[in-house]
Amino acid sequence: MLDIAEELNRWVEQGRDFAVATVVAVDGSAPRLPGAALAVDADGTAVGSVSGGCVEGAVYELCRRSLQDGTTVLQRFGYSDEDAFAVGLTCGGAVDILVVPVRADSPARPVLATALSAAARGEAAAVARIVSGPAELTGRALVVRPDGSREGGFGAHPELDRTVAAEAGAFLEAGRTGTLKTGERGSCRGAPLTLLVESSVPAPRMIVFGAIDFASALVRAGKFLGHHVTVCDARPVFATRARLPDADEIVVEWPHEYLAHTSVDARTVLCVLTHDAKFDVPLLELALRLPVAYVGAMGSRRTHLDREARLREAGVGDLELARLRSPIGLDLGARTPEETALSIAAEIVAARRGGTGAALTGARTPIHHDGPASPAGRIGSVA
Repeated sequence: MLDIAEELNRWVEQGRDFAVATVVAVDGSAPRLPGAALAVDADGTAVGSVSGGCVEGAVYELCRRSLQDGTTVLQRFGYSDEDAFAVGLTCGGAVDILVVPVRADSPARPVLATALSAAARGEAAAVARIVSGPAELTGRALVVRPDGSREGGFGAHPELDRTVAAEAGAFLEAGRTGTLKTGERGSCRGAPLTLLVESSVPAPRMIVFGAIDFASALVRAGKFLGHHVTVCDARPVFATRARLPDADEIVVEWPHEYLAHTSVDARTVLCVLTHDAKFDVPLLELALRLPVAYVGAMGSRRTHLDREARLREAGVGDLELARLRSPIGLDLGARTPEETALSIAAEIVAARRGGTGAALTGARTPIHHDGPASPAGRIGSVA
């Protein structure tokens, strides 16, 4: 639901009633992950997607009915091949969809409005909703913020709210969306409950060092992938808004000095395009020791070998150097700035999702990956 928060927040502000269908669980191969949503308002307007097209029509009708009768529905859609006229996924997996009406009389509307407003503003928040459990608890929600404050609840046992708030806080800290199982009285006590916890976190950062001609194309690719993109260059004549109109932020500062004081985390990607030793070496010496998702550096293979030797002289060890993606990007045969940006963006996605970068044609590897192949904080650890 939070993946379409901007549009749904407008609907709430306009006083529109709607029903929202959210993917709560995926079994096997499926095109969308938990948290993906489709919403339908009283006029039949739809936004979002839960399957990339396979079951959209059926889910649309579920939303229309849910909005009319005010009932919450949990529906599973599986493989459709056994019946040519059945509605299902052609990819062979199964997906559970939770459909919730968000009407003016819905008890959870104010709570969901808080979560949608926060997500639309790019703020961190997690919202928990009942997927399955006692009927009297369905339709309620609880929102948790990073500081531990919360809004809403399930109106049953205070311990349930405390348990869910603590677990949702952990989901939020990790930036995760998924299901949570507990008892209706908290912990393992009472009838079992399954809840969906959706996390909304600020956009991950992409920091591009070097305001060269390739940087503008990479900025656009980074924005397309949902990053907040900063370009940093020590040369004011190149680091200009005219050259980089799509960047969220342009910084004129020595790259290693900027990286030393700016905020990064385990989702941050660092792209070093300067391929100049006086910039690259002090920058990469610091970057390779930070818990970021990806560190890539542009340059020829000869440049890479020279850079690696200089980094070793600076005291950078083998494990740290193993994190460096250099030459940056996947082998697409790229030539133009746009093609090179696509090559870099593809490598970033592969590192985040655990993909191999190999062609899918003839391969027996999964099309969709649940997560990175390397531990958290070590994405980009393969040379």
